[in-house]
Amino acid sequence: MTPELMHARARSAGPLPLGPGEPAPAGMLRAGLGDGTGTALPAWPDGAAPSLLEEYQVAPVAVERSGETRRVLAAALKCCWTDLAADPWPGSPAPVDEVLAAYRALIGRGDDLMRNWAVGALRRLHDSAWLTVEAGVVRLGPRCASWPAESHAQLRELLRRLPSGAEGAVRPAVLPVLAEDGEGARETAAGPDGDAGEPGEVTAASEVTAAADLDADLLEAFDERRRAEIVAAFMAVEHAAEPVHEARFPALRDPAPRRTVAEMLRRRGRVLVQGRETWISGYADEVGAAVNGTVGEAERAVLTLVLVHSVAIPRAEGVLPADSWLSPFPAPVEELRRHTRLPVGALDAALRTLRHAGLVTQVKAGEEAGGYVPGPQFHRLTPAARRRLQEELILAAGPHTPLATAIRANRRGRETQG
Repeated sequence: MTPELMHARARSAGPLPLGPGEPAPAGMLRAGLGDGTGTALPAWPDGAAPSLLEEYQVAPVAVERSGETRRVLAAALKCCWTDLAADPWPGSPAPVDEVLAAYRALIGRGDDLMRNWAVGALRRLHDSAWLTVEAGVVRLGPRCASWPAESHAQLRELLRRLPSGAEGAVRPAVLPVLAEDGEGARETAAGPDGDAGEPGEVTAASEVTAAADLDADLLEAFDERRRAEIVAAFMAVEHAAEPVHEARFPALRDPAPRRTVAEMLRRRGRVLVQGRETWISGYADEVGAAVNGTVGEAERAVLTLVLVHSVAIPRAEGVLPADSWLSPFPAPVEELRRHTRLPVGALDAALRTLRHAGLVTQVKAGEEAGGYVPGPQFHRLTPAARRRLQEELILAAGPHTPLATAIRANRRGRETQG
């Protein structure tokens, strides 16, 4: 596997597992476990972090119920970071009900609504590798290893101010957490069994090591000011929710530093996607084709329905530009339920996965129930990816039309020539 593909897969599916003694590729951190194995997660260039976007007033990709998600992560950190003299990761395992007791003490509530929000936050944190929730036990996920050492003092001060579950207080019932297969939810006992370890047991000695700097040869040629501009532009196109205007980032206006940004992206399997005086990043076409998708068959079917109702139909009616994949016309939930054979629970789970991946966005329409429209990830389509998606949408919406027949014939011709 090439370094570019490894970086792309880490971005698509999360931290990469590493075998015993296997090094992390350049530009990544290796979070090693006591048994010699570990995980590799991308390192930000030149010590930057996505929080840099705040300096430029650029909105990052939104997290669903971000406030609740941060509070659940804080409660987990309170329970799992038991030795404040050490680094936070890997910490100690903690029972789910202990984390929830800390969460309840933090918000001062323990009703059913808070319970449901906490379930969703645990699921999001598990799916994004900030936490690992298995067999009734919460552990800090490998992404916690990416916190820079200079932030640990601030985190320690935060934890000292957080309340913990009161001793002797009635703790909330254990929440349903993700099953080991990653699908659905199940009730789990407070005490872990088997390989999960005992509550309070400290994980084997671990270490975080940085591989070779992926961008050193590119950035060393610039002075400090221009170097900071290049890194800021890179972080913006990689982590912003919307394409960023080049007027706000000198490194995107000037062709020379923009080529450096493009090369930094290329080494990670990414490319610059240009709009009208705007820029954002996306997967390189050859890399994107090799990256295993993180959505399953049900999610793809639901996404197709959203695109048909929110993009294809309005486009056929002449109310949506032919080159737009963002739509103000939401696909109503009732329409999705009417045109799918998925059970209601499976449909809701697929929509949740698509929301978390940024492939759909839920919108409200006044007093109506609203629906779903394509999400911010559609900003990141390259021209070739847009053409492929256009063809797939035609094949899905009108498989027996002359245009669909022509698309299939063209594809057979390309395969024959290839």
